[in-house]
Amino acid sequence: MHRVGRLPVALRESSGLARADSLGGMWVHGDGGTPARLTLVTLPGTVRRELDLVPLPNTDWEDLAQDPVGYFYIGNFGNNANQRQDLAIYRLRPGVVHPVVDTIAFRYPDQRTFPPRRGRRNFDCEAFFWHDDTLHLFSKDRSRQQWTKHYTLPARPGHHVAVLRDSLRLNRPVTAADISPDGRTVALLSYGGVFLFARQPGRRLFDSPKQFRPLPTTGQAEALAFLTDSTFVISNEKGRLYRATPR
Repeated sequence: MHRVGRLPVALRESSGLARADSLGGMWVHGDGGTPARLTLVTLPGTVRRELDLVPLPNTDWEDLAQDPVGYFYIGNFGNNANQRQDLAIYRLRPGVVHPVVDTIAFRYPDQRTFPPRRGRRNFDCEAFFWHDDTLHLFSKDRSRQQWTKHYTLPARPGHHVAVLRDSLRLNRPVTAADISPDGRTVALLSYGGVFLFARQPGRRLFDSPKQFRPLPTTGQAEALAFLTDSTFVISNEKGRLYRATPR
């Protein structure tokens, strides 16, 4: 792993990354409360383009995903207090001049109180990815239990109830997620390292072989995106960009 650049000051609070092209460009968005905007940057951190998405609300944008046909998905699902009832994912094509934005509204099937009592606050989310017309979301446990729940949603506009697929006690908060272009490796980013799952047909993701790769120099890492099947990029809370290999 090595450092490759740094984001401009206005993007230091970035929480989402997605690959823009084969040359290494990245789409970036800020955390909750920052302007509703996607920014295209080079890996050294130079701004190439800005896409203003006002009046979309940035209540708490937490991650960015993409599919093979050009749609990008913005996760407006940060939920620190576990009390939001307006969770949404925005779908758009950033390559067009005036992108049409579709909304995927959703709720969790196992949340019935807003907020739940403190020991059950596991409805925050900072991580998701797209695969096979499905969005895969991973919870950030705000209790002391440190369980990560895996939910899925259809990647189409509308109002949906997420499906709870599985849970796993990782003992670390998950802050970003992505899947390799070949669909074989899932990366769940955390503080100090990344969990890598080798997907296997017919098995649940959390039953797949996994390893934890320490990333001791990244600090509080907040975003991750695969560039290739064997390379991913990480950004931290200070805007520093790192390139790493999953193996």
